Amino acid sequence: MSFIDEITFEASAGRGGDGVVRWRQEKFIPKGGPAGGDGGRGGDFYVQAVRDAHILSKYKAQKNFSAGRGEDGGSASLHGRKGEDFILDLPVGSVVTNLETDEIWRFKKEDERILLLRGGHGGWGNEHFKRSDNTTPKEWRPGGEGEKANFRIELELFADVGLIGLPNAGKSSLLNVLTNARSKVGDYPFTTLDPNLGNFYGYIIADIPGLIEGASEGKGLGIKFLRHIKRTKILAHLVSFENANMLKTYKEIRRELKKYDKKFNLNEDELSFKKEIVILTKSDVAENPKIIAKKTKEFQKITKNVFAISLFDDKAIKKFRDELIKILKKS
Repeated sequence: MSFIDEITFEASAGRGGDGVVRWRQEKFIPKGGPAGGDGGRGGDFYVQAVRDAHILSKYKAQKNFSAGRGEDGGSASLHGRKGEDFILDLPVGSVVTNLETDEIWRFKKEDERILLLRGGHGGWGNEHFKRSDNTTPKEWRPGGEGEKANFRIELELFADVGLIGLPNAGKSSLLNVLTNARSKVGDYPFTTLDPNLGNFYGYIIADIPGLIEGASEGKGLGIKFLRHIKRTKILAHLVSFENANMLKTYKEIRRELKKYDKKFNLNEDELSFKKEIVILTKSDVAENPKIIAKKTKEFQKITKNVFAISLFDDKAIKKFRDELIKILKKS
């Protein structure tokens, strides 16, 4: 099932039930008067956050959602039942936009629930119209229509670690080694077109698709995927030893993060100010241990958490895994 991080749909709350014309029919009371009950309210439309990043895929082919209609009134002044509420489950990290009013809601916690649309009012039965000058009213009122609107859902992933870097930095391969994910791996740019998630001892690691220079302006996979980094707690910045100038490559991505912050007026808890670790990947390419040590020291001038690894070195992977657990626990 493909990863879906954006959908649009039409939603409607339930229509209210109609009021009815009814009469009291009791023995020895030939003129019992009006007894038509009111209709029930229409069901309300809610959205609720759940811990399932893939749940939007369920709605890929469905474009309309509706709450239940209220029940019509009954005899003996009985009110109709309220229509069934509709609850649409969305992933934690969803941003909901009402396309008619431009209202925006953000879901940051599991089980958060928000009322988006109210159901229509129930109609009046003929008992409502009884007066001294109208003892046998035949009037009734229909139920009101429920609120309707079009919505857009955009998912901003919530993850403990977001793997970022240029295409082919080794993000998908590292995710597969650390977690139970089965990300697609290839030797060409943009193998990963959608974010992949993996479970790392209860922590979520997200493989964010490759960034390139100009991503903040929409180049490559662009802003659509930069937004997924916003909600991660820690950025794991992967730089491959295949790059001729590793420090330049690192700074290139950092510039894109800062441009994104500035463009969207983000706060200091957003991209370029997040806690960061640097992972120097494909160290087997360097071969010479002195080169690996030299590059590691260069990056340690920027951040103390620097790791040089090769996916073919089980000892290095184990050491990195242990260190990552410590970092996550502190965070």
